[in-house]
Amino acid sequence: MKAISSLAKDAIVFATYGEILFELALEKGVDGDLLLERSGIRESVLRNPDAMLSNEQFVALVRHTLEMTATPSLGLSYGARLTFTTHGSMAQAAISSESLGKALVMLEKYYRIRFAFIEWKFFTEGDEAVLQLDENLGLEDLTPFVVECLFVALMMVNFLLFGTKLMRTGRCLLSYPRPDYADEYDTYFHASVEFDQPVNQLRFDKQFLDLPLALSNPVAQRVAEKDCEAQLRSLAQHETIVIKVKRMLQSEQGPIPSMEDVADMLHMTSRTLRRQLQSFDTSFQDILNEVRKKRALAMLRATDKSVDDIAHALGYSDPSNFGRAFRKWTGKSPSDFRV
Repeated sequence: MKAISSLAKDAIVFATYGEILFELALEKGVDGDLLLERSGIRESVLRNPDAMLSNEQFVALVRHTLEMTATPSLGLSYGARLTFTTHGSMAQAAISSESLGKALVMLEKYYRIRFAFIEWKFFTEGDEAVLQLDENLGLEDLTPFVVECLFVALMMVNFLLFGTKLMRTGRCLLSYPRPDYADEYDTYFHASVEFDQPVNQLRFDKQFLDLPLALSNPVAQRVAEKDCEAQLRSLAQHETIVIKVKRMLQSEQGPIPSMEDVADMLHMTSRTLRRQLQSFDTSFQDILNEVRKKRALAMLRATDKSVDDIAHALGYSDPSNFGRAFRKWTGKSPSDFRV
């Protein structure tokens, strides 16, 4: 079996989160030794609060747990186990904030010290406050599990602090088709849920951003932030190169950067970047295609931009090249997809 230290070069999540999932699997009658063997994880790693799981280990643990429990809705119950205290200094920095809005700013700033494979965005749009999650691993079939557990974890903290009032008029947008167990969402979300959307978002009335937090404590927040900053510096040294590249390509500021631009930002040559990505069985072009596809779907669904304008925004000098790529991704032309 393959074990890791707390400084694994492709660490993406604290082992504590794997331990919680492992305990849930045991409660459902799974053979724990077999689950760990299939996932390539030692139990001593899961029990170590300072250890981290690699991309390979975390994905394997999730896949095998879903398979061995035969519970497609496992992400919901798993998310309910991720209590406030599970998230360490990140949660402390947020909960010590003066208001809900400032707490969400804290979460946006430090979310990846707990989940390095997730991009968290907080912004307002019209009369709504928006929390958006994007995963960086290209998990596809595991997207429902990841989004469910993280959104449910957020909803549990929200319910603890504010009851149901935030989401009473709120809504949840999910990027995947309605699952067979969708009725179970009512237990956790307390909001309308819309599937097959271009994004994964929780939305609520932005007036609630000014709600004060009962546990506000500037001193506790400064202490927690200091720890968060140290973890961010450590993460920058040890997170996977794939995640770093995806984060740079997914930036909504300006055009999508080229491989040469990304290599420069990472202080390496294009050749070194290519070699490091190959060690993860991927390439810059593969990641670029994934980012372009996600952004193209979002723009076709949520904007009235022309196909030519979307092609240009995605870095295609010739719209026909975008059309061919889109057909390969979806089996439809951009125009047909929009109808």
